[in-house]
Amino acid sequence: MADQPKSFFLSPALHDYLIDSGSPIDEVSKWLIDQTATRVPELTRMQISPEQGSFMTLMTRALMVNKAIEIGTFTGYSSLCIARGLGPKGSLLCCDVSAEWTDIAKVAWARGGVAEKISLVLAPAIETLRGLPLIEEFDLAFIDADKESYENYYEEILLRLRPNGVIFVDNTLWSGAVLDPSNDEADTVALKAFNKKLASDNRVDVTLLTIGDGLTMARKRE
Repeated sequence: MADQPKSFFLSPALHDYLIDSGSPIDEVSKWLIDQTATRVPELTRMQISPEQGSFMTLMTRALMVNKAIEIGTFTGYSSLCIARGLGPKGSLLCCDVSAEWTDIAKVAWARGGVAEKISLVLAPAIETLRGLPLIEEFDLAFIDADKESYENYYEEILLRLRPNGVIFVDNTLWSGAVLDPSNDEADTVALKAFNKKLASDNRVDVTLLTIGDGLTMARKRE
């Protein structure tokens, strides 16, 4: 199997121990990690880490999620993990703009036996979100796309998230760049502002977890 994406602050040895101490990575997940590394090697960092995938499957099951949405699907690892945690009648709406990347995802979904639970829309995610009914229907959301649009995605999803529903947001530690006051790159600036906004948002309860590249978890208050 190709080198696995991992939490940026873990040594290779500690990351291996972490993986070995949890549920084993199945063959479909290994295949997808390898396919991503082979077909888009310059972008493997965009794939979530195996431990994050396991966590998201576990949380989807624990929260008894019936309806989920994902912003930024890439080659499908996170959607595979979320879909596996859904109940028998659960559904996941995936939003992306790349047919090339999501063609890999479609194969993984079929191999993993979850294709029938997933709907894919190839269009700018903000357009897809704004085209959805303004009803609180989603139990879980995952945001992992262009960082400058995180706030817009968050606001549109929050309007459509049921009370006690959860939003996961990826890359919120940004390899530690969020601590660098001299870093004025657009993505970093956007993530700093987003993290600050959520910390003071009285509509949600928030925690930032040291999983992968930083995973924010926000629960919509009743």
